Amino acid sequence: MNIRSLTRGDGVVIGAAALLFIASLLDFHSATLVSANAWNTDFSGLALPSVFLLGFIAAGLLVATRFVPEGRKIVGLPLSAWGTVLAVSAAWSALWTLILNGSNGAGAILGFLAVVALAGVALAGAKVPALAGPLVPEQRPVAAPPYGGQPQPGAGYGYPGAPDGQQAQQAQPYGNTPQPVPPYGGTPQDTGHQTPAPAPAPAPAPAPAADFAPFWFAVPVARPLFAEDGSPNPIAELAPGTWYLAVEQRGPNTLIAQTQDGRRGILNDTSGIQRG
Repeated sequence: MNIRSLTRGDGVVIGAAALLFIASLLDFHSATLVSANAWNTDFSGLALPSVFLLGFIAAGLLVATRFVPEGRKIVGLPLSAWGTVLAVSAAWSALWTLILNGSNGAGAILGFLAVVALAGVALAGAKVPALAGPLVPEQRPVAAPPYGGQPQPGAGYGYPGAPDGQQAQQAQPYGNTPQPVPPYGGTPQDTGHQTPAPAPAPAPAPAPAADFAPFWFAVPVARPLFAEDGSPNPIAELAPGTWYLAVEQRGPNTLIAQTQDGRRGILNDTSGIQRG
């Protein structure tokens, strides 16, 4: 179970379920002579199974969607669809409970607000950017340099800013052989004025894919990562809320992705990914 796969919308669902539980413990009626919560069915009627229990089940299904493999279904429908239907049903039942109850207490009112929030997130949570983001954001990793890019100079051997007063060595032109340094007080040795033969030019490095630079991305839902050799069995599963590195583009909707533990594979479905 990876908590980083939860979104802010899932956090609202969990909060609504907690508020619904608190509401079930409060007085369901406002009459001073009646002091009973939703668990006392003699006074709450069908509100316990049709509002509170239905809301708890809906919240559990919506959150469980993040922790089960993609495509898991119950009677032909995914868990998210069941959770949405039950959340809307609980909100509808809560509305009619308020209308027909007559003397609504704090438990009935808070229960109605909780299931309305639950149904709202279930219906529109994926379409609202503020709710679709990760609940526990990761520290944004440093972007990798594009293919073919030169590394930035750093303090090290031969660098002008090196410690211990080391002096930068002057780079020799490519193909030239450095001349031997004579000892202190000596004269340079005669080399016969022979020009050394130039070194053969190296083979040019293969050019990277045009107009592509590696970038970090996150997937909206869990997606499999397949091996580059075309094996049908996935080698990893990309989880929402985790950043992965795209290192190569293959086709319009296919990426070569690298996981945080260094594994590389093919991501066939890139729809809806979030770029870092």
